[in-house]
Amino acid sequence: MKVTILKENLNNGLRIVERASGKNITLPILNNVLVSTEKNLLTLTTTDLELGIKYCALSKIEKEGQITVPTKILSNFISFLPEEKIILETKNQILYITCQNHKTQLKGQPAEDFPIIPRLEDRYSLEVNSVLFCEGLSQVVDFSVSNQARPELSGVYLSFQKDKLQLTATDGFRLAEKTLYFEKKNNQEVSFILPQKTAREIINVFSEKTGKIKICFSPNQILFEYATKEASGPQIQITSRLVEGEYPDYQGIIPQKYKLQASFSKNDLLNQIKAASVFSGKSNEVRLKVGPKSEGLEIISQNPEYGENKSFLPGKISHKDGSQAMEVTFNYRFLIDGLLNIPSPRVLFELNGEDGPATLKPEGDSGYIYVVMPIKST
Repeated sequence: MKVTILKENLNNGLRIVERASGKNITLPILNNVLVSTEKNLLTLTTTDLELGIKYCALSKIEKEGQITVPTKILSNFISFLPEEKIILETKNQILYITCQNHKTQLKGQPAEDFPIIPRLEDRYSLEVNSVLFCEGLSQVVDFSVSNQARPELSGVYLSFQKDKLQLTATDGFRLAEKTLYFEKKNNQEVSFILPQKTAREIINVFSEKTGKIKICFSPNQILFEYATKEASGPQIQITSRLVEGEYPDYQGIIPQKYKLQASFSKNDLLNQIKAASVFSGKSNEVRLKVGPKSEGLEIISQNPEYGENKSFLPGKISHKDGSQAMEVTFNYRFLIDGLLNIPSPRVLFELNGEDGPATLKPEGDSGYIYVVMPIKST
């Protein structure tokens, strides 16, 4: 193999693909990147057997070939080279790197030892807006949880419907759902569970890319593909296994009505809950209290060792079933997590008593809902 490529393109590719490469003692080849050629493209591929990332960059191919070399070493070294053309050449399982005043040799391993990443057919595919899709994923991904007893909760549930895509994640104590609406109706309806790690890497890799992401899927594999207009082929591909199992029927958990609805400044509510958390103790409890004719929310926290805190947050309060007092206890961390994933300046906080699920929503936006269960009083 002999290839000439711009340092910027090679460096960018290595920074992306090294996300799927790490320290693997039992299978050292997984610590390597597969460097290969495809027509006029230099291709970089890494995998951890669950997730695979492939990056293609335009280059001048003088001789085709392939080799695998340690990902971290190659990535670190390339980052220090000048912004010039780099020549990559292979001889006897050694990668020779030439750039300006640098002539370097990096020992590699045969490409035949590298795991094969499955290819997915295009017949089952969809397209989504890259920026909106990544924003939606980022609003829910933190609420999935690694759970051996319930593996279906360890990922983000994607439900493609004719006019929308719903992204959902839950850990059993709180749930977040983001709805993205399509400009054109989708002919296919399909759903699957995307591993949390894959969802995070999609956000990291594609969030700043404009345009469309093509999604191809099979019963147990999924492919996310992004290409720039200038590239002659896919520039970035992320392949992943899907989480097995059936996602819980969560729609029944989302309240369709409320006993009390309050409208607040998001930052004011967030700051007061953070202040109350200082005195919440090991239980992480904060109490929210609303009087029958109150025009705001009282936030209370107590710590037998240090003291207590009380604050009052003015807001617009609406009682669904007439004026009534209400006192509900929450884990403050769950409230903070929900508020941090709401981008709008004002939020709607809907309560259903001391035992019923509560919701946080962006005011004026029905596309996102965060459900949190109260701490039941004993």
